[in-house]
Amino acid sequence: MKNDAILARISDYCRDSGMAESTFGRHAVNDGKLVARLREGKRITIDTLERIQAFIAAGLGEDAPKPDLRAVPLERRDPRANFRFFENRQKYLLFVHTCSEKRVIAQRVAMELGGIHPRPPALRLFDAGIGDGTVLARVLRAMHGRFPHMPFYIAGKEISLEDVRLTLEKIPDRLFEHPASVFVLTNMYYNEAPWLTPRTAAAASATVWHEVALRGTSSGEFADQITALEPFLEENWRASVSPRSGMPVYERPAVIVLYREDHRFLLDAVIPRAGRAEANFDLVIASQPYRAKSSVNFRARRIIAPLARALRAGGRLIGIHSHGGDPGMDIIHAVWPGENPFSVSRHDLLRAVKYELGSAARDLNFNAYADSRSIFRYDMEALPHEVTGPIGTSTAFAAWNAAVYVAQVEDDRLAEITETGRYLETTKDVLRRHNGLWFYDESYVISRRRD
Repeated sequence: MKNDAILARISDYCRDSGMAESTFGRHAVNDGKLVARLREGKRITIDTLERIQAFIAAGLGEDAPKPDLRAVPLERRDPRANFRFFENRQKYLLFVHTCSEKRVIAQRVAMELGGIHPRPPALRLFDAGIGDGTVLARVLRAMHGRFPHMPFYIAGKEISLEDVRLTLEKIPDRLFEHPASVFVLTNMYYNEAPWLTPRTAAAASATVWHEVALRGTSSGEFADQITALEPFLEENWRASVSPRSGMPVYERPAVIVLYREDHRFLLDAVIPRAGRAEANFDLVIASQPYRAKSSVNFRARRIIAPLARALRAGGRLIGIHSHGGDPGMDIIHAVWPGENPFSVSRHDLLRAVKYELGSAARDLNFNAYADSRSIFRYDMEALPHEVTGPIGTSTAFAAWNAAVYVAQVEDDRLAEITETGRYLETTKDVLRRHNGLWFYDESYVISRRRD
């Protein structure tokens, strides 16, 4: 359904009912400027379209028609980009082990610990995409240093089985240092995971909920019991690609709850139960939770707005994504002039989130901050002589891999370039010119006002 068709239907309804267009927008979707935005050519989400049609149908005493999904602008991918670039394990692992991004992000997230105000029975943290668990583990160390005697509830979303395995390897040491901790891992969507509750009754009935009370007192004992979860993960942590959106989706929702048996009594009020879990997080980490080329509306509606709703009073959400304007992009522009994967700024995103939340945004503060506070740098960690002297192939390849990984260049486009080999000389030229390689990320914070 195009804007003209939607506007025509709204206009007919307002004329027949004697209702002002601004009143229609407020009553239908809580937006008095809805019609004006449609006339400006602005797009709307499927959910908004359904609410408009349902409101009109209710006023006319009809059943609401289903929107034509083929004509509604959706967040889609073309076939060549139908896999998530940042889940390519070879590129991912090489990037992680040659660049300092995860360490620097953890330091930036730890800065927010001074602004949260936990309340009993636990400090509650949600990681919206735990990856290999490196950022989370580092943040938990900082949390233990600041709140050494406070129970922790740590929940994380991750659909990748490989990343869940890597994260589980880091949990035993955390449980040894901070025994009053409950860890929860799930593969649910962003608008489900904080509450551990699927959106549909069918998915809820199919949810696999696995609670493990770890026995012993050493990290080695905990590790052995966590390793024994491998058959459970193989059976239940499966994902496929949605034919409609091209996004990865779970085959069935799954939840793992881990804690120490000798702290069960202390953590009784913290341990979540199936069907009775709450969100109310003190800190939400949203580090690179979306693709660089995803639309601002997709990011706001599907990811950041649901996470903002999961904040408790005094809670803070810190979002981080790539910024560009660095030597890494110099490599990309030398090969693909005009390439701009980072077209959505934090300012654009916060405006879209505020609009998506509507009246629910009144209790939130949206902090874009100045560039000096928001934007931070991380580096490719090469040895000094590797970029000041003759640059070897391995160093150039690591730099090239980091640049195309951050810019999320698809494999078929890479194949056209790597056949010639000239990309390595281009990469070496950038390394010599800047005496190294670094990248910029930008951050923003959404905080809920305290009671």
